[in-house]
Amino acid sequence: MHFDLIDLRLFVRILEAGTITAGAERCHLTLASASARIRAMEDSLGTPLLERGRRGVTATAAGNALARHGRLIVQQVEHLQFDLADYAQGFKGQVRLMCNTTALSEYLPEVLADFLASHPHIDIDLQEQPSLRILQGIRQGAADIGILSDAVDSSGLQTRPFRRDPLALVMPLHHGFAGRETVPFSETLDHEFVGLALNSALAIYLEEQALHAGRRLRIRVRAESFDGVLRMVARGAGLGVVPQAAIDRWHGPKGFASVAFSDPWAQRTLLLCATDFAALPGYARTLLDALTSS
Repeated sequence: MHFDLIDLRLFVRILEAGTITAGAERCHLTLASASARIRAMEDSLGTPLLERGRRGVTATAAGNALARHGRLIVQQVEHLQFDLADYAQGFKGQVRLMCNTTALSEYLPEVLADFLASHPHIDIDLQEQPSLRILQGIRQGAADIGILSDAVDSSGLQTRPFRRDPLALVMPLHHGFAGRETVPFSETLDHEFVGLALNSALAIYLEEQALHAGRRLRIRVRAESFDGVLRMVARGAGLGVVPQAAIDRWHGPKGFASVAFSDPWAQRTLLLCATDFAALPGYARTLLDALTSS
């Protein structure tokens, strides 16, 4: 059995990404090189490590065992790199951060930019995911730190408050909902919406809430950003759901009205989470401190 650190890191990243192609990209390898390494690992063990399917790859029983140990080894190497960073030139640490749509667009750009500028030896692998997938990613070791909504059950993980993040309904100024203090989400489902991109974590979250109410969101058009939603709503394209932070940040003409939701799930608080804050690699603890103090 002959594996090197590149093999182990590649295998872990492939399982995190779900495809050999995406895992290779995250390890800065060509697809041909990554495929050859996986085949060599399987030949060395004499058993398949991955099950190939039309939608990607999953681990076999042997692959799961390898991934479990591989994650521990990769994490230990990250601890080693951090401890040696003051003595060795050229070492760069990487922190894997998963967050939801609001954190990515409203709260993180300036914080992460300042962090990267003051820590040139640290890179950040940033992924947008729905909160449930962030939970899964943290529990499986696919990310060091997560930022997710408190609407999901994070039991078994350590958490810290990050930001209050209530969702609001936005509508044209003369819409029937304008002027109300609150509105239940279920009441809005008779109307058409301006939605976010299909792969947006918030779009997935809202679709799940509609399904819980036994309905589907009626999406007329999808925008790529909260600003795009607000601009289209102001022009009468439909209703929209955005974080209150996006409304507070809006600097254009206020051609829309906003109302708070009465649903408890919409009164969100964003949480920082990890399996064990104290056990994070040094690079990740440094980022955690920056996020906490921000």
